Amino acid sequence: MAGHRKYHERTIAPVEDPLAAAGLLVAARQGRDHVCYEGPEGYAVAVDPVAEVVADRRRLVVRTDKGRRTSPFSAEALRGLPTLLDEVPVDAWRCYGWAGFELAAARDGLVELLDDEPFLHLMIPRVEVRFHANGTLLRALDVADLDAVQADLEKTPPVRPPGQPTPVDDWDAEGYLYAVGRAMRTIRSGRLQKVILSRTVPVAFPVDLPATYRLGRQANTPARSYLLRLGGLAATGFSPETVVEVAKGWVTTQPVAGTRARTGREDIDEPLRRELLTDPKEVYEHAISVKVAVDELAELCPGAPVEVPEFMAVRERGSVQHLASTVRSPLAATSHAWDAFSALFPAVTTSGVPKRAAYEVIHELEPSARGLYGGAVLTYDSDGAMDAAVALRTVYQRDGRTWLQVGAGIVGTSLPERELTETREKLATIARYLVAERPDHAAGERRGQPSTATREMGQPCSRSV
Repeated sequence: MAGHRKYHERTIAPVEDPLAAAGLLVAARQGRDHVCYEGPEGYAVAVDPVAEVVADRRRLVVRTDKGRRTSPFSAEALRGLPTLLDEVPVDAWRCYGWAGFELAAARDGLVELLDDEPFLHLMIPRVEVRFHANGTLLRALDVADLDAVQADLEKTPPVRPPGQPTPVDDWDAEGYLYAVGRAMRTIRSGRLQKVILSRTVPVAFPVDLPATYRLGRQANTPARSYLLRLGGLAATGFSPETVVEVAKGWVTTQPVAGTRARTGREDIDEPLRRELLTDPKEVYEHAISVKVAVDELAELCPGAPVEVPEFMAVRERGSVQHLASTVRSPLAATSHAWDAFSALFPAVTTSGVPKRAAYEVIHELEPSARGLYGGAVLTYDSDGAMDAAVALRTVYQRDGRTWLQVGAGIVGTSLPERELTETREKLATIARYLVAERPDHAAGERRGQPSTATREMGQPCSRSV
């Protein structure tokens, strides 16, 4: 289109270790907003927003170099995101970002469940690198940035520091057991069938997120992984499932529910796998999650077949093994990826059945808003493709705090001690790979990072390369 900026592109040889290279690019740009996302095509790194979309309970803001546009937030505003993004004066973009769990409550008009924090932050980058087996694609709005990125990729990645295991097993165990008991009584009263309750575990030392991402990803087997810093929020994690995939005319979701530990020793893991496949509570929890996904796709895609090509497969995800299914349907020509996202988000496996009642119970029983936990990290292309990973098995940083958060699916037949044990098993996926931040690195991050208030909802994007 006339007046739109275009990406300069360069393809160079494939890198030997895309994970290390992605971490190197992020570490070399301390303080700049970025998203690294490992999707179905491999790793991609996006740096330095040229345009952003940020939403909280009051407003939705679109920021570009030219200024900002503000409108009240509503479900209609969420459905209008494709139009807003298409108005950004950049061609052939890929959007990266995150959606917080509370976006669902805002979409459904449950304003009493919301605080003042943003629950959506998307960005279109100035610089992007996509790592493929047959080559590395560099994209930048300014041609000089291609040379800088290529030079960074030719450097030797630093030696990986060791992780610092975090003792987390018994943090607020009694409080969690109490909340599980209350949830079970609520379920037995008939208010809902299932709810996912989480507990938050503080980390007592600053965490080097790029180093943690590299170390943790080498030891994990996620469906997706990510490393991000947008506005005041930073995180890295290893997602066990996707909530939405839109590609080639299909919409797919992959609910994961039902858990047992995974040790890496087959003599231990195989009996646990058999137990997982036959435990009535785990099978029931998984089955009702799949039913919700089928119903949501049937409503999104009326008249189209809803398929379950895979049901109750066992997926190995780091320190745990899960029951996993795949549900998909052709997406109607009149619908787009954000329709699919709105229909399926948040994942039933992070909320409950029915979802609206689950939002309310979670608000009642958890001490604070979830933010990114249970939400999604995602990419969305200008051609309509979307890939959204459920935000789980993640370390979070905001306002000087670092924490982990993990949950379990509660049904009427749950055993509270077993649900607590499940949270411990899941925590091991991330807690044992945390890398402590060096003091000099922390100072650099603070110098390079704008204030939360400015970056979240404030000024237009400005050049920082």
